[in-house]
Amino acid sequence: MTDPKPAAGATGATGSTTVLASGDHFIAPQLFVDALRAAAPGAELAFRTQTTPWPHTPFGPVGNVKEASGTEDELLEALGDAEIALVQMAPFTDRVIREAPNLKLIAVARGGPVNVDVEAATRAGIPVTFTPGRNAAAAAEFALGLMLAALRRIPASDAELKKGTWRGDYYAIENAGIELDGTTVGLVGYGAIGSIVARVLRAFGSRVLVADPYTDPAKAAADGVELVELDDLLRRSSVVSLHARVTPETRHMLHAGNLKLLPKGAVLVNSARGELMDYAPLPALLESGHLGALALDVYDVEPPPASWPLHAAPNVITTPHLAGATRQTADRAAAITAAQAAAHLRGERPEYVVNPQSLDGGR
Repeated sequence: MTDPKPAAGATGATGSTTVLASGDHFIAPQLFVDALRAAAPGAELAFRTQTTPWPHTPFGPVGNVKEASGTEDELLEALGDAEIALVQMAPFTDRVIREAPNLKLIAVARGGPVNVDVEAATRAGIPVTFTPGRNAAAAAEFALGLMLAALRRIPASDAELKKGTWRGDYYAIENAGIELDGTTVGLVGYGAIGSIVARVLRAFGSRVLVADPYTDPAKAAADGVELVELDDLLRRSSVVSLHARVTPETRHMLHAGNLKLLPKGAVLVNSARGELMDYAPLPALLESGHLGALALDVYDVEPPPASWPLHAAPNVITTPHLAGATRQTADRAAAITAAQAAAHLRGERPEYVVNPQSLDGGR
């Protein structure tokens, strides 16, 4: 849905900068508008607004970008002559960038601008900014919630009690849960989210291993975590939680070969990205008991189809990609995005630019 009209109070008068606030049903366009007005007081701004259908309609590939919402035609209509775009899911494809000659900045309210053809933007001299850490607290809390739910059988016992079954046998030693206190937990990835998870786990009393080749050993030591290779982490961890970004080197970093290294009965949590692991071997590992439980918020196909094998596998917890779904995340994302645009308006270099080479030859 689009509304290409200027927002209330904006006239598009000569001397003002036209801004597209492209939000959705999580980060509303008005949140962008209010955040930029607060970040750039006194700036003459004319706002155009757009609301894409996400999350009521799942995101997906649009043109030559992935994880986008809405259409290229809707976005071009909404953009008009805008110089700055504050966006969440709108599809800034090669075509959109070519057909928006006035555009000078794309500020994306996500940790990675996967809805933007960054190469096309770079060719056009358009900086693309992103919002690292916007959902770090939310995602860390959610990952910890999945761990606790899996270790203590919370969803399963709730579902059975609602059906009238009192699972007192969960107190039998062979069925009893595991505490985080004293348990070795392995974190694959140690960025903003992983470091928060580690801090809370250590407060629980867990021993924390970290596999991340980009982590400074001095930082790991100061944080009280042990930096190890991935295979070593898998061998030693009763719980493994993924917190890495998807890159060519991390895609399917967990696979049939190294998943067998996990101790029997280990718990695996993925609330990061579905592409980090190969889902094909998981049903057999669960059926055999080698994998004790699996907790997922992300998938190799989203949403997973009704025929998905893991729907029928034992000890699986699934949630619909909700780790970042908090009101604070929306507010924080809008504020960080607006700060990038405000820096641009002041003629300064934005802090979080994914294609810094574009700054040398911008439009």
